[in-house]
Amino acid sequence: MRVVAGSVKGIPLKAVPGTSTRPTTDKVKESIFNMIGPFFDGGNALDLFAGSGGLGIEALSRGIDKVIFTDKDRKAVDTIRANLEKTRLTDQAEVYKTDADRALKAIKKNNIQARLMFLDPPYHLEQAYGLMDKAAEMGILTEDSIVVCEHAKEVELDDRTVFFERFKKELYGATIISIYRFQGEEGEEFE
Repeated sequence: MRVVAGSVKGIPLKAVPGTSTRPTTDKVKESIFNMIGPFFDGGNALDLFAGSGGLGIEALSRGIDKVIFTDKDRKAVDTIRANLEKTRLTDQAEVYKTDADRALKAIKKNNIQARLMFLDPPYHLEQAYGLMDKAAEMGILTEDSIVVCEHAKEVELDDRTVFFERFKKELYGATIISIYRFQGEEGEEFE
């Protein structure tokens, strides 16, 4: 596992010890960023269920200003911090050992808005994909936001949620990447 492109391209990243997380492979990571736009001109991102922090660190390397990383697992949080230090991106990140639901409440309280969100929960937590609508309803995600969901191919996500519409879906082995774009509440029209 390494940073694929951008300002810290090529730096190897540590994986979380044990089997509690599934790191996103470099090939899948590269495909994700090719689908959502390879580089960014600033803005904030959220990496919920962050694991090793690979997706958020890739976003920082490619021009996102700041990423908030959350994970409940102490080993994951320690790994994220080590990877941020290794890439010298610590100043552009906040790392919290908490569940994603609680993290959204803290993000809202701190008036942070994000244009990019990564949702890669443990595959058995299917209800976690509803956090994208919750974050939009709370005003955390901007009207130009994109949400990247990684899920098992057995998990069928809706093409349209309350606030988002899927515009890309790619299969990589046993994993599907679904990418959603903010559309406003169902029935609402945007020009």
